[in-house]
Amino acid sequence: MALAPEPLEGNIKFYNLKKLEDLGYDIFSLPYSLRILVENVIRNLDNKKITEEDLEKIARWKVGEEFSFMPTRVIMQDYTGVPLLVDLAAMRTELAKRGKDPLRVNPIIQSDLVIDHSVQVDYYGTSYALVLNMQKEFERNVERYTFLKWAQSSFRNLRIVPPGNGIIHQVNLEFLSKVVDVREVKGEQVAFPEIVIGTDSHTTMANGVSVLSWGVGGLEAEAVMMGEPYTMVVPEVVGVKLEGEVREGVTPTDVVLYITEVLRKKGVVGKFVEFFGQSLSNLSVPDRATIANMAPEYGATVGYFPIDERTINYLYVTGRNYKLVEKYAKIQGLFYDGEPKYTEVVTINLSDIEPSAAGPKNPDERVTLKELKKKVQKNNKKSGTYVKDNDVVLTAVTSCTNTSNPTLMIGAGILAKKAVQLGLRTKPYIKTSMAPGSPIVVEYLKEADLLPYLEALGFHVVGFGCTTCIGNAGPLPPKIENDIKNNGLEVYGVISGNRNFEGRVNPYLKGVFLASPILVIAFALAGRIDIDFFEEPIDYDPNGKPVYLKDIWPSMKEIADYMNLAMNPELYKSRFDKIFEGDENWKNLKVPESELYNWDNNSTYIRMPPWFSIETKFGDIRGARILLLLGDKITTDHISPAGPIDPKSVAGQYLKQLGVTELNTYGARRGNHEVMLRGGFANPKLKNMLVDQPGGYTKHFPDGKVMSVYEASELYKKEGVPLVIVAGKQYGSGSSRDWAAKVTALLGVKAVLAESFERIHRSNLVAMGVVPIEIPDWRSLGIKGDEIVNIELNNLTAKGKVKVEFLKGDEKIEIEGRARVDTNVELEYIKEGGILKYVFNKLLHEG
Repeated sequence: MALAPEPLEGNIKFYNLKKLEDLGYDIFSLPYSLRILVENVIRNLDNKKITEEDLEKIARWKVGEEFSFMPTRVIMQDYTGVPLLVDLAAMRTELAKRGKDPLRVNPIIQSDLVIDHSVQVDYYGTSYALVLNMQKEFERNVERYTFLKWAQSSFRNLRIVPPGNGIIHQVNLEFLSKVVDVREVKGEQVAFPEIVIGTDSHTTMANGVSVLSWGVGGLEAEAVMMGEPYTMVVPEVVGVKLEGEVREGVTPTDVVLYITEVLRKKGVVGKFVEFFGQSLSNLSVPDRATIANMAPEYGATVGYFPIDERTINYLYVTGRNYKLVEKYAKIQGLFYDGEPKYTEVVTINLSDIEPSAAGPKNPDERVTLKELKKKVQKNNKKSGTYVKDNDVVLTAVTSCTNTSNPTLMIGAGILAKKAVQLGLRTKPYIKTSMAPGSPIVVEYLKEADLLPYLEALGFHVVGFGCTTCIGNAGPLPPKIENDIKNNGLEVYGVISGNRNFEGRVNPYLKGVFLASPILVIAFALAGRIDIDFFEEPIDYDPNGKPVYLKDIWPSMKEIADYMNLAMNPELYKSRFDKIFEGDENWKNLKVPESELYNWDNNSTYIRMPPWFSIETKFGDIRGARILLLLGDKITTDHISPAGPIDPKSVAGQYLKQLGVTELNTYGARRGNHEVMLRGGFANPKLKNMLVDQPGGYTKHFPDGKVMSVYEASELYKKEGVPLVIVAGKQYGSGSSRDWAAKVTALLGVKAVLAESFERIHRSNLVAMGVVPIEIPDWRSLGIKGDEIVNIELNNLTAKGKVKVEFLKGDEKIEIEGRARVDTNVELEYIKEGGILKYVFNKLLHEG
């Protein structure tokens, strides 16, 4: 069945979903997010890549069955985008070696890369911090940026947003997203709703402006860029009904932390979440974006907000084609018009929400502000020369989640103004920073005359990038760091971010709490985490008068008085004209124009990866050893760190032996597989149950010698011994980091056996040819880690059962596991040795 496009306006046509009603499909009872997927399948139906069977499954909402569609755009940030483009460059080189046309390797669909993850907070608290941090960023990353500029000129359909323009998701929200796009399809101009996949888990933020979008593994994104359809199972859709009104004093951050807690407990991993209800219209698009951004934290694939008047108004005030979006959405039944069918409904009353923070280790560990002191209180506090237990030593207004929201940023500015006027100042031992997700934030804070007050408290702009959230907070002042280490102090950070996993922000922090930008400023004034803001003064003014949080808290009316400054269409239009230009550092990068990248064997940043030369053979796993025995909630940060490279680590020693003095971060060196291999499971907070010491250590069996994970892996390879990893619940939570799967494969791991997997990491493992297998709690099975493991895979089927044996002497533990190879397409990837091999072999044999 093929539908013909119909006129929409002028020469623009569209594929009318109402035609499916005539064919017996009940399209308009479906959730809005699924209607978008139905349109995509109809438009791309060719009975080759996209078939009538795909339409039948999604249009009739056959939950759990696999179907395919074609995403309309791919978005990347530089930490995940560099290795992806390195893979494509390597694919070109390998094709050329084999006498094939390298130009067959090109993005088929629009692909955008925003350079935002490399800026670090080396300088802070001064007017020159921004300039020097950007200068340092270029010095550190000139090789990577030169490679990216080469990619921009060499690959089709690839746009690069240079450094200094903001965080990927805020740039996507404010500039790149069209909601309804128009492109040529079969010789005609056709309008269609965007479906965006990204190589960062918080790609979900664009759902706040009604763009169906989510994070995937970089490996999946590569395949889509190369024209492969995206295959997934038809999802359950959980409707979240919003009721009530947000109370005075409650921020959008409080709302999202509450929703995150509720939905994480509910269990929405692998499901779509769609918001509806009478209070939907109470939330602005930036409020919605804050909620949608945190979908990875509550576990959902998407947190979708349907198109409505709020969406249209936001597109207007940010200078985009709102008229086309409104007309298309209303004709297509995509404009919000009441409650459709949902798998189930969760009701959230916004008036129940209280001021909160989340931490100290996970974003779903919400604690109300009035309960926070009890959570962290210590009976016997230790003191150093400069700081003591429970002091806050790092505060950062950071992250796309919150800096994209003018309510929060203006609120932070108002609180700062009131505090300064009352003579309050930030505690001297705190490292302060402000890294907005867009330069537009600075424009409206300047216009409101609020920026000087933030700067008076040390919150100068340090960069327009991800900074603290990704682990680029930079070091603490040496005297503070030494004080913490020498006295064994337990100190904290407070950030307006979305990630606070162990060891991510700074290794010397006991924990990190997520909070609104307004509360970040408040904690910088208080200087400690164990404060009851409702009962204790935040500080005393110069005359000894107590100042309470309520005395400086911004009211909703005060914030509203400034909102017109943040919602000025001319502000956004002027920025969009410049967003692809870059500063003089970027413009001065000289790159040769060539089809093939000129690999430099001496480079410590960009190396030709080994994916196409590694021989893989699919089949039963016999005589395997357990490389790591792990607990619950092992994050991708534990598996593949992103923060600074410790000079004493295996990766640090490797680089130093090469004469490198500026080690930089693991994130910045993701284009070098040799560094990443040595950094696998090297997070200092990782707890491997096989050894007593934290960090990247394990035992080699059968001799029981303790060594680094890298050394053990290399030894097992020499011995011809395959490896497995055994873990607990929620394995691979956190960032959509393809290197967490890549390093697993490079270490020689053939399967990961865990109680449950987070969505993106599971698919990344499959994409690298590593089999994810769900097993019962290994602790209840009596597994010690020194067993030999056999796994039967020869007859593997999608979601099939597999026999797993743990052998130790005459003892045998035999269980039935479930292979989390969820679709037949994924089964093909596994058998080919991964998605890269799969795509490469297709290119090799197609001509």
